[in-house]
Amino acid sequence: MWKVIIADDEKLICRLIEALVDWEKLNMQIAGKAENGLEALQMVRELRPHLLITDIRMPGCDGLDLIRQARELSPDIEIVIISGYAHFEYAQTAIAYGVGNYILKPVNQAELNKTLQKILLRLEEKSEGGASRGGGQTGPQRLREYLIRDLLDGRREFTEEELAQNYQFHVQGRCVQAFLLKLDLDGGELGGPARSIIRRKAEELFQTTVLPVCAEGALYLRDSCGYGLLSYPDGDRDRPRHALRELLSKLEANKSLFGQVVFTIGLGRPVRRVRDLAESVATARLAADERLIEGRGRLLEEAPAAADIPRQALLNRYTNLVYHGIEILDAEPLRLSRESLRAGMLAVPRIRGQDILELVLDAGRIFALRAGAGDMDAFQARCGQRGRVELLFQELEGLHTETLQLLKERQEAKTTRPIRLAKQFIQENYQCNITLEDVCKAVGFSSAYFSALFKKETGEGFSKYLTEVRVNRAKELLRETDLPVTEICQAVGYSDRKHFTQTFHKMTGVNPAEFRRLYG
Repeated sequence: MWKVIIADDEKLICRLIEALVDWEKLNMQIAGKAENGLEALQMVRELRPHLLITDIRMPGCDGLDLIRQARELSPDIEIVIISGYAHFEYAQTAIAYGVGNYILKPVNQAELNKTLQKILLRLEEKSEGGASRGGGQTGPQRLREYLIRDLLDGRREFTEEELAQNYQFHVQGRCVQAFLLKLDLDGGELGGPARSIIRRKAEELFQTTVLPVCAEGALYLRDSCGYGLLSYPDGDRDRPRHALRELLSKLEANKSLFGQVVFTIGLGRPVRRVRDLAESVATARLAADERLIEGRGRLLEEAPAAADIPRQALLNRYTNLVYHGIEILDAEPLRLSRESLRAGMLAVPRIRGQDILELVLDAGRIFALRAGAGDMDAFQARCGQRGRVELLFQELEGLHTETLQLLKERQEAKTTRPIRLAKQFIQENYQCNITLEDVCKAVGFSSAYFSALFKKETGEGFSKYLTEVRVNRAKELLRETDLPVTEICQAVGYSDRKHFTQTFHKMTGVNPAEFRRLYG
C-alpha cells in the first residue's frame, strides 16, 4: 500500500484529514502523524512515505524546510500542502519547489479526495515496471532513475560524492555514457497499456542483457523515450555497445507484444567527468535523431557536426506561403509551403536529424501562431514518435489540414450566423414595416456590408427574401383561414391592399382571391 504521513500542529486537523478519506479504497495507509516539522522529517527519513500531507506553518521546522528536506531525502515523494489564506505566500514558495497540490483550510472533503485520486494515478504510473502495486521499485536501481530524471529536468551540477551517496551511482575511475532508447510509430499514438508493456519488457531486457556487462547502469522510460546511463571501465567500451545492440535485437524479437513499434538507440559521448553527464545525454539525443537520416532500428553513435543551414531563409519562404494560405483559406499554398521547406532542408549537405526535427517543429509553431489554432503539444508529441522524414511532414500536413478546416468552419460561422439571425428577425417581424436598416441594427452590421453578405449567402437580396416570407405566410392564411384578404394583407406587413395584391400576383401568377379558390 502507499504510505502516507500527515503533518500538522493542530491535532484536530490531522484527525479530520484521516476521517475524510477512505484510505483503504485508495490503497493508502496512514504510516504516521506528526505534530511538528522535525517529527515529520524524521518520519520521512525512517518510513520513506509515498505521500506527505503537511501544513505550511509548523513549529520546529516549518513546512517549507520540511518540503525541501523531504525532497532531498526522497525526490519522488508526492506532497500536498494544507494551509489557510493568510499563509498563501508560503504556498507560492512551495510551488517553486515543485509542489503542485494545495488545499485551503477548512479542508473540503471532495477537494481532498479529488487531489488524492490524482496523486494515486501518478503513483501508479510511476510504479509501472516496478515491483508490486504500492511498493514501487526500491534500492539502487530506483535511486539511479532519480539521477536520470534530475538530468532530464535540467540539473547539471553534481559531484562524484553526491552521485555515490544520493544516487548510489559510482563513476570514479570509470567512463559514463548515456543512451536514448527511442520508440517510433508509423501512425497513431502509443496508448497507456502498450506503453506499460513496453516499459516492463524494456526494463527486464535491460537488466538481463546490458547490466551484466557494466559496472552500473540505469534505464528510465518517459513518454516515447527510454533514457539510460552506463558506467564501465575506460578500456571496455565495446562490450556495452554490443549489449545495446543485443537489447535492440531482443526488443525486435518481442515486437508482437508491442504492436507497430520500431526501436532505435542513440549512444551519447562517453565522459569521465561528472560535470559532463548532461553533455552525454545531449549527444545521445542528437544520435537518436539521426535515425531520420540513417534509418531506424539500429544503434546510432556520434551525430555529425552542425551543418550551415539557411534556417531563416527556409522559414521565411515557408512563412510567406503559410500566411497566404491562411489568409485565403486555401490548402494549395500550404502544400507548397511544406514542399518548399522539405526540398530546402534536404538540399543542405550533411544536415542532421535534429535540425530536420527542429525545423518541422518550428514550422508547426509558426503556422499555429498565425492561425491562432492548432494543438501544438499533441503535434510535438506525435513528431517525437515519427522516425522518418516523410512521417514528420505527414504530421505537419495533418496540422495544416485540420487547422484549415477549423478556420473555414469559424469563417463560415462568422458569415452564416448573422444571416441566420437576420432570417430569424425577419420571420419574427415580417408583419411589421421593417426595413433593411432595422435588420442591420439587429445583427450589428452596416447596410452595405450586410446587403452584399446576404446576397452572397442566400443568392437573393434582402427585399426579395422579405417579400417571399410575407407571400408564403399569406398563402398559409388564405388556405387555412377565412380571414378577409384585407386583414391578411395587414397581417403579413402590407398597409396597402393594392400593393399587396400586385406583389402576390407577381410572385404566384394569381391574385389572393383566385389563390384561395384554387387551393383553399
